[in-house]
Amino acid sequence: MEKRDELYAGKAKSVYYTDDPERFVLVFRDDTSAFDGEKKEQLTRKGMVNNRFNAFIMEKLEAAGIPTHFEKLLSPVESLVKKLDMLPVECVVRNVSAGSLCRRLGVEEGQSLTPPTYELFLKNDALHDPMINESLAVTFGWAAADELAQMKILTYKVNEVLKALFEEAGLLLVDYKLEFGRVSGEIVLGDEFSPDGCRIWDMATRKKMDKDRFRQGLGDVIETYEEVGKRLGIQFD
Repeated sequence: MEKRDELYAGKAKSVYYTDDPERFVLVFRDDTSAFDGEKKEQLTRKGMVNNRFNAFIMEKLEAAGIPTHFEKLLSPVESLVKKLDMLPVECVVRNVSAGSLCRRLGVEEGQSLTPPTYELFLKNDALHDPMINESLAVTFGWAAADELAQMKILTYKVNEVLKALFEEAGLLLVDYKLEFGRVSGEIVLGDEFSPDGCRIWDMATRKKMDKDRFRQGLGDVIETYEEVGKRLGIQFD
């Protein structure tokens, strides 16, 4: 597989063309940002840790029957993925109250949410990813009704699989976001799943073990990501 020109550079990942028009190379960089890019930093080993973490999670989801774009690791910071027509809608599940949910609704952090909440957000940095609903998504052509229904089904299935996985490691999967795309008429999980895009707490102590360590200046960001990974069974170099 030959890696070619860069297609896109996001906040922490870059996407490259390959000699196969149906495959991309996803490169995880050491760049870290928060608050819509207002806080930026380079964290050594972050690209490698998130690449390995994502590969592990995607393989677990594939084994559970959830289609993903992930194909294989290419290097410590590179993965081969299927080309998707990405939908500009983020699916967010919350198992425990935290973050923007608490700010929006004035609820206390740390409440167990039964059943888990499910929300949609428009992927638009300029608008700070506003919350939307199915009606808006269909009306403005961001996704079709049947696609949204399938995304919801898959998101809840992901939650079922990953909540159990994290609980076995003594961890709470507090909340997370997922992104989906189309390929050959199928809705497929894309982007990444790493501590950058979810909240993870230690079950016993409620220690924050995700990107909130960077947002809130708690320190030991990558060391904590690695601790989470090792507790799940991930091997890092």
